[in-house]
Amino acid sequence: MPALFLNRSILVPVKAVMAMPILSFARLDIVDLLIMLFVMTLSLSLHEFAHAWTAYRMGDDTAALAGRLTLNPLRHLDPIGSLTFLFVGIGWARPVPINPARFTKAKSIKRGIFLTSIAGPLSNILLGTVAWILFCTVYTVLLASGGGGQMTVTLITLFTTLYSLNMLLAVFNLLPVPPLDGYKVFGVALPDRWYYTIMQYERYMGMVFLIMVIFFGGLLSRILGFVLTPFNYMIQYPITWIFQQIQVAAGLPPMPMFIG
Repeated sequence: MPALFLNRSILVPVKAVMAMPILSFARLDIVDLLIMLFVMTLSLSLHEFAHAWTAYRMGDDTAALAGRLTLNPLRHLDPIGSLTFLFVGIGWARPVPINPARFTKAKSIKRGIFLTSIAGPLSNILLGTVAWILFCTVYTVLLASGGGGQMTVTLITLFTTLYSLNMLLAVFNLLPVPPLDGYKVFGVALPDRWYYTIMQYERYMGMVFLIMVIFFGGLLSRILGFVLTPFNYMIQYPITWIFQQIQVAAGLPPMPMFIG
């Protein structure tokens, strides 16, 4: 079977999510720029690395031979996709090449594609979870110290941005629409002949979907906001609750319950 390409990770500007600011020359802040560059680089690189690593674990070394089994952003970021992310709010990374016929350690080609595809969004959920733990840690230190300087503000901005972007990236890529990861994840329920027939037209559907994202971004934003809510509750709520108990035990006022 010829090599397939996993989706380009498309980032969508959602007004309610603070991880998606668009740079403005009129209000260019060097700290915000550096935070955006770091978050974009880390999040997209980890997403694509997760695809490559899982494919390698399934027995396919196509991505590894292409130099994609690394966290080096130079191997993953697409120059045009990165620039459009910064200045337009929509961007992508270079697709990871895989050859499902080489999934020798998977029970089936379909299962191998499923595991390789879901690895990207799961990596972003993991990174978002770590970011929220770090945010709560900094917030606790802020409560204990009675105040904070510019460094504290910068760290809070970094971790909230890292959380928001990664959750958005994960949920967006889990939409069951070709060429997003979600189609390959939820497509396992489709009959094989439908599944592979649709995948043959993945690139064309991707172009159509990108056009729809650009012209119907408002509708997509509302859909993503709705889907993000349960994810935020599953991650933010328990972590924040644990830190609230720690803060109360230390005689500190509990931090508010951030959801969203």
